[in-house]
Amino acid sequence: MNNPSEIGRTVAESRVQLVQFMRPEHANALGNVHGGEIMKLVDEAGALAAMRHARTVVVTVAMDSMTFTEPIRIGAVLTVSAELTYVGNTSMEAQVEVVAENPITGERKHTNTAYLVYVALDEHGRPKRVPPLIATTDEERAKLAAGAARQAERKRRRAAESAQPQLESH
Repeated sequence: MNNPSEIGRTVAESRVQLVQFMRPEHANALGNVHGGEIMKLVDEAGALAAMRHARTVVVTVAMDSMTFTEPIRIGAVLTVSAELTYVGNTSMEAQVEVVAENPITGERKHTNTAYLVYVALDEHGRPKRVPPLIATTDEERAKLAAGAARQAERKRRRAAESAQPQLESH
């Protein structure tokens, strides 16, 4: 029988949801939740999705831009949902979405979407090969294609940055 890591894992196997009640210690004096608190939860959810897929520890290597479209207030219940949208040899991209809910009215607002990249590590802290990602729906296949395009753009930017002459410091 084949090892599951050789044949791949489905997107559904990587899905993670974290639910967190936002309290005063998460917010500024205006009652808005700090962006850093949201980013921490986003990174946690993305890392858990990557670990579920790779079945090993991972480290965060990149976070694409995160736009805060709606303020999140004290008392909101955040649902942070993550799933893998791209897998390379050792790296994985997770799409993470944040929804804030008013638990009294039931009103829900999508507040953030971010894409993060993780690298799987072996027991010696070196990059480790991860199983392929298997899309089972048309929506998942579209997300994988978009993830591959984002990864290609990240590689292009890294190559352009490394080709620029470095400034000398005196």
